Amino acid sequence: MALRPITFLGDSLDCLRAFPEDARRHVGYELYRVQQGLDPSDWKPMSIIGPGAREIRIREVGGAYRVLYVAMLGERVYVLNVFQKKSQKTPGRELDLAAHRLKLLKQRTHR
Repeated sequence: MALRPITFLGDSLDCLRAFPEDARRHVGYELYRVQQGLDPSDWKPMSIIGPGAREIRIREVGGAYRVLYVAMLGERVYVLNVFQKKSQKTPGRELDLAAHRLKLLKQRTHR
């Protein structure tokens, strides 16, 4: 089975590279599962961002990390936003950024 390619939008790859090694490795494993068409180990739908958007939830000793992505547009996995979660509630700016990137992606792919 072929793996779905991943496209990181905006600065999401740079943000991921700034994570501690354990968190990066964990994110890599979860994204690999998504590339295979499987669900991540710990995720939830993020309809507030848009249809098909999901959040991968990573918990490590160093903190909580999140990957917002969509895998329902064509044959790719699009990583919309990556960030460290520092409070119980996800910051609105992180959700807004992911929603904005998804909107731009849809405009670009529907031309």
